[in-house]
Amino acid sequence: MKFLDQAKVYIRSGDGGAGSVSFRREKYIEFGGPDGGDGGRGGDVWIEAVAGLNTLIDYRYQQHFKAKTGMHGMGRNRNGAKGADVVLKVPEGTQVYAEDNETLICDLTEVGEKYRIAAGGNGGFGNAYFKSSVNQAPRHANPGLPGEELTIWLRLKLIADAGLVGLPNAGKSTFLATVTRARPKIADYPFTTLYPGLGVAKIDEREFVIADIPGLIEGAHEGVGIGDRFLGHVERTSILLHLVSAMEEDVAQAYRTVRRELDAYGHGLVDKPEIVALSKVDTLTGEDRAAKLAELAEAAGKQPLELSAVSGEGMTEALRGLAAEIDRLAPRRSEAEDGEAVKAEGEGQ
Repeated sequence: MKFLDQAKVYIRSGDGGAGSVSFRREKYIEFGGPDGGDGGRGGDVWIEAVAGLNTLIDYRYQQHFKAKTGMHGMGRNRNGAKGADVVLKVPEGTQVYAEDNETLICDLTEVGEKYRIAAGGNGGFGNAYFKSSVNQAPRHANPGLPGEELTIWLRLKLIADAGLVGLPNAGKSTFLATVTRARPKIADYPFTTLYPGLGVAKIDEREFVIADIPGLIEGAHEGVGIGDRFLGHVERTSILLHLVSAMEEDVAQAYRTVRRELDAYGHGLVDKPEIVALSKVDTLTGEDRAAKLAELAEAAGKQPLELSAVSGEGMTEALRGLAAEIDRLAPRRSEAEDGEAVKAEGEGQ
């Protein structure tokens, strides 16, 4: 399945049905009168987060969605039926932006969340509605109100507990494939990973989700390489695992390059808790390993882990460290999300 994390979609809710102009005329009934029914309401356009999806690829092939028009009113005081709704099904973690791609409309972070993007137009009143003591035979009815039409952007930000960052060929995909059942593409050339990937890791009966994104290079925030847009997929994570390849000549510079790109991207990524690890340590001799660990520790301001997917060295310790940090940060993250929800509710009032 191809991965797509952004799509532009045109939507239109249904128009309301027109009211009816009708009069009751039946044999043997002395007094007739207006009996035109009201038009039905137009269909709404909804967006819903569903399970089983992890890409927006469906919206590459269909970009126009229109709800049905409400049925028109009829005689004998029969009201028109409501138009059928349209539901856009998206993965959890999808954000909906207005046409300017900056104004956030809604953020669907859990399966089952549903939001009405465009309301259908109200149906028009039939002539029976306008009957009064001074106008007992109204000969007019209202047309239905038009629906809403707008262009929206769908932007997917994967839901994960931990995110992997680093330069290309830092060993991120290898780490993901080793500790989870994910099968990302692995090769000995840069930018093997072109799309984000997810995997579920398990350690000490504890499970958590890890997100792997394409590598960053210097100038990624200016579009160099494949850019930094995929960093959006680690915005929701609790912690970052920053991998620095032991095959880099200057591991300190490699670490600083990624940190600068995180800072340039913004959205609080540079402030997230971080575990630093020197990967591919099986390629080093004891003396070189000690030297590069010292360089990386000085640049990061903390002692890095030593990882090797080939020998398995440090993999268990890395998973335990990630799980411990996720558990420690979970209550704080929950309180922050509750605070944002209360703030949004207050603004809505």
